[in-house]
Amino acid sequence: MGGRQGAAIGRRANRRRGEIEAEIDGERRVLCLTLGALAELETAFSVDSLNGLAERFAGGRLKAADMIRIIGAGLRGGGNLYSDEDVAEADVEGGISGYAAIVGDLLMATFSGDGADASARPL
Repeated sequence: MGGRQGAAIGRRANRRRGEIEAEIDGERRVLCLTLGALAELETAFSVDSLNGLAERFAGGRLKAADMIRIIGAGLRGGGNLYSDEDVAEADVEGGISGYAAIVGDLLMATFSGDGADASARPL
């Protein structure tokens, strides 16, 4: 596995900037879909705009590979040194439902526009 240290360990997420916190591999990490992370996802999902990306996620039908890409982009956007391969091997409490909760929270923080706590909202 690659290096997993980063500037995001030990700092708190700022919801107004679209950041969330999640425990991954036993460490609290900040995730954020920055403009660069969103551009990475546009390419990965073969969409030509942010609207296309939002529409793709709005359906709520994501494959495991999609969740890996989203979490990986969010980790890198938050300053963590995680590859998608690292994400695929990472330990998240709750297994697949834990991964889905992280993805749902991250997408809500990014696309809701209000910076509200989305932790209780479903994907």
